[in-house]
Amino acid sequence: MGTRWVLRCKRDDRGVIVRNKARLVVQGFRQVERTDYEEVFAPVALLEAIELFLAFDAHNKFKVFQLDVKSAFLYGSLKETVYVCQPPGFEDPIHRDQVYLLDKALYGLHQAPRAYYETSM
Repeated sequence: MGTRWVLRCKRDDRGVIVRNKARLVVQGFRQVERTDYEEVFAPVALLEAIELFLAFDAHNKFKVFQLDVKSAFLYGSLKETVYVCQPPGFEDPIHRDQVYLLDKALYGLHQAPRAYYETSM
């Protein structure tokens, strides 16, 4: 599979650029079901469940922490064998035809949500 860079500028309240962010993303739209992955998994919480959870926590005065889901997917270990091309701008001039074997999930993979969920549970 191919990869691409997603670039984003973070700005402060006045609109001044504070920092530039770059994220390497797998082109998961090229994956073929039953060939590259078995099934799509998307854990979703119902609004009522979230409200009940927050009401219970507020009643018992528990601390609630937030988790950044975008970066959480990077910690899931893959069970399948996934190869990606060399990232644009970081190609090895001597070995241009070599690919990378992924050990951890990257953004854009259909396996990323399930890999994270199985790692965290």
